[in-house]
Amino acid sequence: MKKTSFVPAVWRLHFIHNWRVQRCCALLLFILSAPVLAALPVDRIKLPPGFRIDVLSDAVPSAREMALSPKGILYIGSTDGHVYALELRDNRVIARHVIASGLEMPAGVAWRDGALYVSAASKIIRFDAIDTHLNDPPKPVTINGSLPTETHHGWKFIAFGPDGKLYVPQGAPCNICLPDRDRYAMLGRMNADGSQYETIARGIRNTVGFAWHPTTHELWFTDNGRDLLGDDVPDDELNRASKPGMDFGYPFCHAGNVPDPEYGKNHPCSAFTPPVAKLGAHVAALGMRFYTGAMFPPTYRDSIFIAEHGSWNRSKKSGYRVVRITVNPDGSGAQQDVFAEGWLMPDQSVWGRPADVLPMPDGSLLISDDYAGAIYRVTYTAP
Repeated sequence: MKKTSFVPAVWRLHFIHNWRVQRCCALLLFILSAPVLAALPVDRIKLPPGFRIDVLSDAVPSAREMALSPKGILYIGSTDGHVYALELRDNRVIARHVIASGLEMPAGVAWRDGALYVSAASKIIRFDAIDTHLNDPPKPVTINGSLPTETHHGWKFIAFGPDGKLYVPQGAPCNICLPDRDRYAMLGRMNADGSQYETIARGIRNTVGFAWHPTTHELWFTDNGRDLLGDDVPDDELNRASKPGMDFGYPFCHAGNVPDPEYGKNHPCSAFTPPVAKLGAHVAALGMRFYTGAMFPPTYRDSIFIAEHGSWNRSKKSGYRVVRITVNPDGSGAQQDVFAEGWLMPDQSVWGRPADVLPMPDGSLLISDDYAGAIYRVTYTAP
């Protein structure tokens, strides 16, 4: 009988043991040496009694507009070239996907009939059957590639209206100027295939948020006021477009009662539609939505939530919060309250900038933050 050497067997066991120890030590060293991302300080956010805010995801860099598909997939645009998708289950993220990268300012997203529409500066693109191809996104189809190429105010919030058309704005290519008013500083709409793009409202410096009233189905939108007239002039605006063809004043008049010092001569403010509400100077009012859910108190129904991205050149910062507007369907009686604040610290430092809001089917409210790269979820429980 052939003898089996005991020593090699012992040596092999010793080698395997050491190899496992070395692997565990290497893994532990990797974990300890990896950069630790501090948890976002959401405890600093002040909300009305009964409300709570949590981080849904902190892995969405430059998060801007949000859109939800019926399958519970949250799509998020960005300003850094990426489009993201978060698969949600039981109000938690179970998977994160990058739908696209390398796009030019794909800030706007809209979902319709199984497809994801994305604004990419000078074009609108579409990803077909996207919900079932998150791991292998299809090549996008360009439905309209003839939009202006300017990047100043070139990022676009987009949304489908009750008429089935895709609404696509185009900001002014400047702080203050007088461009073609049918091509810039306007809000337009097109068919879902990208055809028949038409201007429906003019005199809008830069809208990065709009929605339709749940009862009247009229279009409401935010607008960012011009810079370099001082800390407190002019206000950002909340506007109501009750019919196509309305003119909201830019560049001749701002916030309904501020004639522009360069372009306002011979263009009285009375010739233009004033805002429903003045939101404050330089707050950078972006995404807005009507709240139609049942989770929040009944007084919140049909209120408007607006994400204020925050000022960039005011001597004392303003915005950096989410506000709530209560207003009658005809635009009268508007009142503004702060709903969520705390991203701007008392020492004027900033750790987050709200960019969009999105009511969810369960009645909760999502807030995107392009500075922190996060999506927050706000819920309510009666005190």
